Amino acid sequence: MRQWFQSVFEGAEREVWLRFFAAMLGLLAAFTAALFSTAFARQGNVLFTGITASAALLMSGWVGLTTVPYLAKRVALSRVREALDYEVTKEGLIYMGLVLVIGIAALNTGNNLLFIIVSAMLAAIVISGVVSATIVRRMEMEVVLPEHVFANTPVLGRVTVRNKSSWWPSFSVSVVPPKVKPAKAKWVLHHAVFRWPPKAPPEKQWIKVPDLYLSRVVIPAVRADILKEPVYFPYVPSGTASSAEVELVFPQRGRFVQDGFGITTRFPFSFLKRTRRVASAREMVVYPAVEATDELFHVLPMITGEFESFVAGRGYDLYRIREYLPEDSARHVDWKATAKTGALKVREFTREDERKLRIVFDNPGPGTVESESYEKYVALAASLGWHFAGENTELSFAADEALTSQDIYGFLGYLALTEPRTGESVLDKLEATDDYNVIFTSRLRGSIPTSLWNCSYFIFFE
Repeated sequence: MRQWFQSVFEGAEREVWLRFFAAMLGLLAAFTAALFSTAFARQGNVLFTGITASAALLMSGWVGLTTVPYLAKRVALSRVREALDYEVTKEGLIYMGLVLVIGIAALNTGNNLLFIIVSAMLAAIVISGVVSATIVRRMEMEVVLPEHVFANTPVLGRVTVRNKSSWWPSFSVSVVPPKVKPAKAKWVLHHAVFRWPPKAPPEKQWIKVPDLYLSRVVIPAVRADILKEPVYFPYVPSGTASSAEVELVFPQRGRFVQDGFGITTRFPFSFLKRTRRVASAREMVVYPAVEATDELFHVLPMITGEFESFVAGRGYDLYRIREYLPEDSARHVDWKATAKTGALKVREFTREDERKLRIVFDNPGPGTVESESYEKYVALAASLGWHFAGENTELSFAADEALTSQDIYGFLGYLALTEPRTGESVLDKLEATDDYNVIFTSRLRGSIPTSLWNCSYFIFFE
């Protein structure tokens, strides 16, 4: 038993127990002060009666504002947790302080008008909680996120809230991110069945009674990487929906997670902030930035020049005769076809239809390249892929086993999540094709297969 209590108090529930016992001590002190107040009142000591009565009210109010909401949120029943998921605002604290002051004055003076005022003020708090709970319960929300997102590039998302009520409008509603929490371990009580004899078959166990046991469970972290600021809707008419555009900017590549959202309101008096959690987890893969960097301006002309030279040597077989375009060279004009049709015609050769480029990302091992340099070359590979995807080029990609798609977005998705990893180099198993290769690698020149030198442009990790 001693070990059990020690494990509980050392676990994630320690704060709960501390708050519980602090509340019990606070209520005990408030009860003691109330008894002394009664005794002093019978003796006719007005000064000490007021002091002890005020202390009792202050201590009970402190317990009610700091401990009761915290413990209520941890109740296992979902309906009770939802009904009590609120926060007291700064305005609410000031208002509660005024209620306590007027309440103390009413107790000390016995003025019935002051008691009526205190009752009305407390009723306003109850009405605020009921109205705000009614508003958030009848609201639905939807978040639409863009499919393709690049780092450091603003994109627009859409947040929509719908008022399900057919009669009452909603006021001052916000869609908020969840509170970010780190991963933690806590003790959880599980239901089980005690069986005896323990090693006997089930049909021969003659004792079967309900049992409980504790186990330590790791609760994952709560993340809010996508929507970080509230989205405010001042007014949503009954039976309608309102939408708002949200600008999203992600500073780096990677996977971004949003563990749900919340619908909150302070209406009508801003004493309480009522929130209903919406279990709608979202995940986004942000591609590397494809900005025009100095590295891209330095490498792109050389790659383009060597690529054009490689393509130009692939042959001059006639592919088709087509209409003349402004960017076509005059030396390719087919004068015989032009004379027959009366319109300029040009010859197109097979070399113009065989612009095949393969980008190879030979992922280095951990510790081979510094993190800043690695990110620079990941962004350069993404920028080159994005550039040539917009050209008249048949593009393909090669990397380790994590690359499962051969389209540009599959390659960008691979670069968004890739990290240095150990394993066989992609250059050792690269199949020979008719493509021209742009190879990112950290290997030494002497260890690269000689078959790649005549048809590749190498970018070495520094």
